[in-house]
Amino acid sequence: MTQQGVRWTADQVLALAPDAASREAAGRLATAGPWSEVGSTDGGTVWGVCRGGGGGSYRTVVDVADASGPTCTCGCPSLRYPCKHALGLLLLWAGGDGAVPEGEPPAWAERWVTGRREDAEAAAGTETSETEAAGAEAAETGAARAEAALGTAGDPSSSVPRTRDPVAARRRAERRAERITAGATELEQRLADLLRGGLAEVEQTGYAWWEETAARMVDAQAPGLASRVRELGSTASSGSDWPVRLLEECALLHLLDQGWLRRDRLPEDVAATVRTRVGLPATADGPAVRDQWLVLAQYDSVDARLTTRRVWLYGTETGRTALLLSYGAAGRAPELTLPVGLSLDAELSTYPGGGRRRAALGKRFAPPAPVEIRPKGVTPSQALARYGSALRDDPWLESVPVTLEQVVPVPDGDSWQLADASGETALPLTPVFGNRAGLWRLVALSGGVPVQVFGECGHRGFTPLTAWPAGPGQAVSLT
Repeated sequence: MTQQGVRWTADQVLALAPDAASREAAGRLATAGPWSEVGSTDGGTVWGVCRGGGGGSYRTVVDVADASGPTCTCGCPSLRYPCKHALGLLLLWAGGDGAVPEGEPPAWAERWVTGRREDAEAAAGTETSETEAAGAEAAETGAARAEAALGTAGDPSSSVPRTRDPVAARRRAERRAERITAGATELEQRLADLLRGGLAEVEQTGYAWWEETAARMVDAQAPGLASRVRELGSTASSGSDWPVRLLEECALLHLLDQGWLRRDRLPEDVAATVRTRVGLPATADGPAVRDQWLVLAQYDSVDARLTTRRVWLYGTETGRTALLLSYGAAGRAPELTLPVGLSLDAELSTYPGGGRRRAALGKRFAPPAPVEIRPKGVTPSQALARYGSALRDDPWLESVPVTLEQVVPVPDGDSWQLADASGETALPLTPVFGNRAGLWRLVALSGGVPVQVFGECGHRGFTPLTAWPAGPGQAVSLT
């Protein structure tokens, strides 16, 4: 439960930033100079007026006690959320040096916070009725095109609302299954023709062939297949080892095709995974589990169409690890924000599929609060075994969440690895992490001493996301 009056750390504040430019700009505003009328309450409200570069000023208010994560408002015209002024104000507040004293909020800050909380309560009460009243406003093919374009194939939050007529719903599901089956059959033939001609021809076909094939899968209402076909087009002729990687991905796509065509012979969990990977929407049907959920990591993946936010949680009582996904349109950060190191008293419900990692955030009983709890860790060899075991339920799984215990970052030629403190085993770091500033933060945090690291372990290696120092200390985000 959140302890009112407990200030966040600078790392927890910076974890809210939508991009590196916002973090840098916020750092310049984290001094008392540009601010006036600043203050805070032990109930979680922080406010201030920031002097702008053009002579104007911006009123900024942040509610850090919102149960869904911190929310803010600012008079500036920025499209980023949170903006640099909100982040700078929070950094000033997190410093705890008296620059943001406690007091009574001014009327303009009080009005916004009160209105925001009243709106949240009203929305919670009407959400169910509004969802039930929503009709099917788009055709099935149009919905599939939207899912493929946004890259949210299989994400239940992106699906078009359906009517509650069970007979009509069953008929729609049957028609879509027939279209997907026809699309998967066509894709099998296209892949066979492509490989029969040899990989030498792949370089000459260009990206148009892949895009046309992906469009056929969208017409078949299989946005998951369409996304994988586009990934194949990006793999072709990229890097010296592209033929090997292309064959591997073609094999996985063939396996997914065959899984769909033979889904009635699969165990239910595997069949559910196939349905999700193909692009069919699902609902969180698992029982609601209440726990103190520790925020292990939060990071965004950005492309030209969509910003995807991944938040990893750890149940301090159940020991379960869960993943929350949220989305924002291009150029906008998703609204769900849970900084690393906070604990959330809430209920989660899992989605179907192998491993049941994906979850939906349900009722929240208190705002997020800083805690000193850490997840249980494993050795590098145990981490690899965990990934291998997970592949039995989901062969298309890129990685699994793992906390490594007592590891040291050490160089390995031109790359890096996390070595067990005993020196017997090690995990290579993924190449993409080796190009990030987080690597040097991890090295500095360790200083040659074993640390605890949470990240994602997969076939490309280990990607560190969060680390804890030896002995007591706050979690450090590496993203």
